[in-house]
Amino acid sequence: MKRLVDILIAAFALIILSPVFVLVAYKVRKNLGSPIFFYQDRPGKNAKIFKMIKFRSMLDAIDKNGNPLPDDQRITSFGHKLRSTSLDEMPQLINVLKGDMSIVGPRPQMKDFLEHYTPDQMRRHDVKPGMTGLAQVSGRNNLTWEEKFALDVEYVNRRSIFLDFQIMFKTVKVMLNKEGINAPDQEVGAERFVGSVNKKAK
Repeated sequence: MKRLVDILIAAFALIILSPVFVLVAYKVRKNLGSPIFFYQDRPGKNAKIFKMIKFRSMLDAIDKNGNPLPDDQRITSFGHKLRSTSLDEMPQLINVLKGDMSIVGPRPQMKDFLEHYTPDQMRRHDVKPGMTGLAQVSGRNNLTWEEKFALDVEYVNRRSIFLDFQIMFKTVKVMLNKEGINAPDQEVGAERFVGSVNKKAK
């Protein structure tokens, strides 16, 4: 049932939002150049790695040694707006159709997190990652990473189609109200989380 709902919603959303999809693609190409998509390895169900698709929100700027500049030096005002509206996440509907992701589930995090999860936190990979999830409608970026992971595990324990639809409706409300979008970007927060865990380990 969940897979059928995922396919129907993702296909319907891509058709209805196709004008927005094309417009955003044009804006990304105009402001950031080619390619318009950004692919990144993320762990999915059972921690299997897949390519998550997003619209690009940063420039491909590098230093004199050929290394990418820090995120805050590569992201543009256009990129900030793209992220604040969550439109950069729209291509993940393709991931849903491919079966890599679900509409609702724990958000796919960075690969570096895998070696730092507790056994309980690792249970977030018992299900497919989602475009939205319980953590995203319970505080979004204002939550600590530990709180997000606890909510992810709670979703795994409570998962049902009814809960999925509740989260979908709440997601619309969160996006319209722009709740919790002023916190640091996920990639920056991820680096800080992994860094703090490494310090504790030492």
